[in-house]
Amino acid sequence: MKIILFLSLIWSWNVKDFKKPSKDELKKSLSKIQYKVTQKDGTEKPFANEYWDNKAEGIYVDIVSGEPLFSSKDKYKSGTGWPSFTKPIDEKYIVTKKDFKLLLPRTEVRSKYADSHLGHVFTDGPEPTGLRYCMNSAALRFIPKEKMAEEGYEEYLKIFDSKE
Repeated sequence: MKIILFLSLIWSWNVKDFKKPSKDELKKSLSKIQYKVTQKDGTEKPFANEYWDNKAEGIYVDIVSGEPLFSSKDKYKSGTGWPSFTKPIDEKYIVTKKDFKLLLPRTEVRSKYADSHLGHVFTDGPEPTGLRYCMNSAALRFIPKEKMAEEGYEEYLKIFDSKE
């Protein structure tokens, strides 16, 4: 875990230099559930994960790369037991693709540079987007608003200046 956090601090704001760690490095630095979710397209248990009920202000970044993914400003209580958001911070860090692992197709959400499986996006969310980005806490690291500048995410503090 310490290696991933260190990598996040180095690479999150300079993704052009990001190099995804090897499978062995990831197995050593991620917890079992973080590895299962991000590298094996797993899903954690609802209502028994770190961020499903987190109400603090801040941003959520990819646990592997540090890519800025979601803001607490766009987080809402979906009742699903997983952290849910109406939109990503910046779509350039998100990749979506069809997932046919269940009977009905879903839209999988992955981080662009680390290629981490994050969760799925559904069209049953609230306004203004109507989307529900249903994410796995195990794929995310939360950075509280008061630590964002210290950790190199100062440019995203503007999200919290708006009165929306």
